[in-house]
Amino acid sequence: MTRFATRGGSLRIRNGLVFDGTSETLEARDVLIRDGIIVDEQTVGSGSRDVPTLDAKGGMVTPGFIDAHLHAYALSLTLLTNETRLLSYVALVAKQRLGRTLHRGFTTVRDVAGGDAGLHRGIEEGLIESPRYYYTGAALSQTGGHGDPTAADDTLCFHSGPGLEIVDGVEALRLAVRTRMHGGAHAIKIMASGGVTSPADPLKIPQYSLEEIQVVAEEAGRRGSYVAAHAYSPDSIQHALRGGVRSIEHGNLLDPPTAEAMREAGAYLVPTLVTYDAMSRHGRSLGMTEVGLSKNAEVLEQGKHAIELAKNSGVPVGFGSDLMGDLEGEQLQGLRLQSDVTGVLELLRSLTSVNAALLREERLGRIGAGAFGDVLIFDGNPLETPELLWSQRRPRVVLDGVPITASASQ
Repeated sequence: MTRFATRGGSLRIRNGLVFDGTSETLEARDVLIRDGIIVDEQTVGSGSRDVPTLDAKGGMVTPGFIDAHLHAYALSLTLLTNETRLLSYVALVAKQRLGRTLHRGFTTVRDVAGGDAGLHRGIEEGLIESPRYYYTGAALSQTGGHGDPTAADDTLCFHSGPGLEIVDGVEALRLAVRTRMHGGAHAIKIMASGGVTSPADPLKIPQYSLEEIQVVAEEAGRRGSYVAAHAYSPDSIQHALRGGVRSIEHGNLLDPPTAEAMREAGAYLVPTLVTYDAMSRHGRSLGMTEVGLSKNAEVLEQGKHAIELAKNSGVPVGFGSDLMGDLEGEQLQGLRLQSDVTGVLELLRSLTSVNAALLREERLGRIGAGAFGDVLIFDGNPLETPELLWSQRRPRVVLDGVPITASASQ
C-alpha cells in the first residue's frame, strides 16, 4: 500500500452529491478529510472547522477511480522493445504515464507487468507524481508463451526485462514468487494463455502446467497475496482457476460454463475493452504485425459479451485499460466502452468498490469514515450526463487529502 510521505492533507468538500462507491442513491453532504483520511464529522467536533474547503457546486463527488490493469513500463506495442530498453529510461517514461493517469482521475493503479520497490519508493517520497501504486513485478511466462517476446526464427536468447520474465518449472516458479514477495509485490501475474502482441503463441491454448500454476498460487497465498492471470479462452481460464488464480485479466472469449466456474471460485474479471478498440484503430500505424492484428480482430468483439456473461453469472467485474505505448491516451475511452455494456452506475462501482475489493483494500473505493482521502469532484452528475466520465474536461482530483493541480496534458 502506498503511503505518501509528503501528503496527508486535510480538506472539506462542500455542496456535493456524494456517490459512496456502491449506492445508487446520492447523498447531499460534506466530505471531511483529516490527515489524508475521510472522517465522520460528528467524531471530530469543533476541530473540523479549521480546514480548507472546496465547493463542489452541486456536482457529484466520487471515490477516486482505480485502474486495475495498467502498464507503466509499456513503452510501445512491441514487447521486445519494451523489454530491452534501459530501466533508467523506462522509469522516466513511467513517471510521465503515471502522472497523466492521475490527472485523468485514477487515484490508484495496479501494474500487472512491471513495477518495483524503487519506483514505489519514489512515489511514496513524492519524487514522482502518481496514483497509489500496486505492482506485480515482471509477469511470469513459460518459454514460448505470451511473455516471450522472441519470434520463432529469432536467435536472441531472452530471459527477462522490466515487465516480463520467462520462468519454467515448479521450483523455479516458487523462487520467482518468493523473490517478488520479498520485493514488495502486491500480487503475482502469470501468462495463462496466448496474447495479441506476442509473436509466436496461439491465442487460445492454456499456458503453464497445472502444477506450475498451483505452486505460484500456493506461494502467493501463503503471503496473503493472490495470482492474476492473463487468459482469453474458456480452456485457459478454467485451467487457471483450477490452479488457484483469483483475477482473470481480459477474458474476452468467456462462455457461460466458465463464467459459472469463475463465480464458484470467487474470481474477478478485469476486462480491458479499450486496448482492443484502440489497437484496431491505430495498431497498424504503430507497428503491430499482421499476426497481432489478426489476433486482435479475433477478440475485439467478444469482450463486451464476456462482461455481460460475467455480470449475469454473479462474477464481480472490475475495470482495466491495458494500454501500451502511444495508445495510453485512450484510457478514458475505456470508460465509455464499458459503460455501453453495464451502464454508468455499474461502471462507477467497477471503478471504485469492485476494484477495491479485488485489491483487498477497504480504505479504497468508497467515501466513508476510515477511507483514504482520494476523491473526484465532477462539475455535474455522470449518472445524468455520462459523457462527464470520459470528457477531456476532467474532474477535480484529490489524492490523500491534497488537491491535484490541473494539467493541460491528459
